[in-house]
Amino acid sequence: MEEILRVEGLCKTFTLSKKQQKIERTDANRKVAVDNLSFSAYRGEIFGLLGPNGAGKTTTLRMLSTLIKPDSGDAVLDGCSVVNQPEAVRGKIGFLTSELKLEDFFTPNYLFDFFSQLHHVDEATSRERKQQMFSRFGIDKFAEVKVANLSTGMKQKLSLVISLVHNPDIIIFDEPTNGLDVLTARTVTDYLQELRSEGKTIILSTHIFSLVERLCDRVGIIIDGRLTACGTLDEVCGGMNIEDRFFEMYKEVKGGEE
Repeated sequence: MEEILRVEGLCKTFTLSKKQQKIERTDANRKVAVDNLSFSAYRGEIFGLLGPNGAGKTTTLRMLSTLIKPDSGDAVLDGCSVVNQPEAVRGKIGFLTSELKLEDFFTPNYLFDFFSQLHHVDEATSRERKQQMFSRFGIDKFAEVKVANLSTGMKQKLSLVISLVHNPDIIIFDEPTNGLDVLTARTVTDYLQELRSEGKTIILSTHIFSLVERLCDRVGIIIDGRLTACGTLDEVCGGMNIEDRFFEMYKEVKGGEE
């Protein structure tokens, strides 16, 4: 297998405000979000980061996407360092998060063209790709409808499409089905499998066990910012189902706490 992503000792710590300390129920003014995280992903696979809310999944993906800098460690995506070559990394990846906000007064047509230009996609390629993807996701019927008037599912599909305008080889998704209805979620997961069959590498975070079982070739379980297990489902689970194995590890890390 060809390694396309290598994560080495990523660490990230945040300063907590008084309000955040109250929410976290702690007197500490610092929180270690990601603690010496290391793993690899390979070309043409779906790699899942599985963990509860607050485990460090989103922080990890934001570092891989160069949105935030690690305090220490590095990640190399297709030969480019997130620390030393962030612009090169951005040209190689597509990043989608449920927190992506599309401006209400723009249309799908405008947004696709705008992001194509940002990624230096030539006009002919952009036009062909827009036609294919808009048709694939049913956006073509709403191409001139303002974002404010689109359904939640259509906004999510549009976010997916504009994240992939440049046809990247590495695709990073933070909770790809979060908040979606079952039909839209199925459309998204089917497309992820299609991308894998095309040789794309997909890194996704999730807390949904069934999504890992259905999609992921390999999985890393992350708890309190640390990777507790990594490998194929068989390697990680050892004959158990993923949900039971996760809670077994969770109890080990938390000392019996659930």
